[in-house]
Amino acid sequence: MKLKFAIVGCGRIGKRHAEHIRNNGELVAICDIIEERADELSNEYSCEKYYSIEELLENEKEIDVIAVCSPNGLHFEHTIKSLQAGVHVLCEKPMALSSYDCGEMIKEAEKVNKRLFIVKQNRFNPPVAELKKLIENGTLGNILSVQLSCFWNRNEDYYKNSWKGTKNLDGGTLYTQFSHFIDLLYWLIGDVKEVEAFGENLQHQGIIEFEDTGVICMKFKNGALGTINYTVNSFEKNMEGSLTVFGSKGTVKIGGQYLNELEYQNIKDFEISGLPEGNPANSYGQYQGSMSNHDKVYENVVDVLQNEGSIATNGFEGLKTVEIIEKIYEKYRRG
Repeated sequence: MKLKFAIVGCGRIGKRHAEHIRNNGELVAICDIIEERADELSNEYSCEKYYSIEELLENEKEIDVIAVCSPNGLHFEHTIKSLQAGVHVLCEKPMALSSYDCGEMIKEAEKVNKRLFIVKQNRFNPPVAELKKLIENGTLGNILSVQLSCFWNRNEDYYKNSWKGTKNLDGGTLYTQFSHFIDLLYWLIGDVKEVEAFGENLQHQGIIEFEDTGVICMKFKNGALGTINYTVNSFEKNMEGSLTVFGSKGTVKIGGQYLNELEYQNIKDFEISGLPEGNPANSYGQYQGSMSNHDKVYENVVDVLQNEGSIATNGFEGLKTVEIIEKIYEKYRRG
């Protein structure tokens, strides 16, 4: 029997979720406070439409999973209400805008005995998945340091007439553009012990309410050192999203624009080969986002709920990403 899904938030990412739900289950209902968005997606997928999450939860009693695709600042509220209604939740990144809220989401899921999935689709990029294996099996030896570079373009049109760029609903560039990349640092290298950071709004004054550029140094709890350089000021288009890991037995760089290409490897007595081709990046018209691996996210949801599979990204991992971002932003505030 197919799982029954609903979507909260019918923007660009909500539409992406609808495509993959169609391939992995049944989309029975959607909701959005912007009525024309709800009308459009409802007509396209022949499902019920609502203009509030309360109305949806009151009327739809057979839903198995709700995909929370609303603005970042609403993830906490929409997840809690869905869990309290007895529904599993798949929450888009970032999990929430504070680690406290993430903790409350985890506690509520445990209280009602429901699953809380967090979307972290870049973990499924073939070179990223391979790098994870090499680190876990010791092929790279001791991990010494890591460099993360995120050089994208987000112009004024991207933020126009949108919740994006606002402190309350967006939260910051690390939440909306680069939380996937922060997640990979935690997933691959481990938890962060100390952070030094500088962030500035260099070219988006009057457009966004936070930084558009950041430079970060960090020390991981395992002793590894790391740097993050990010900006949304790359001229005219996205330039690069890359991750370089230096181990005592090898060096690997994953690059391209979206961590989708193996750019460099030099590993003792080992060579990465035969990587499958990854999915293309999410296309949103004038700009592109991270890799489009939502198919694998939904395959995991179905596997967990119907076949007792292992969850790919749990609430605790979503919380740790937010916790690291909080440490960085706290340094900005103090600076």
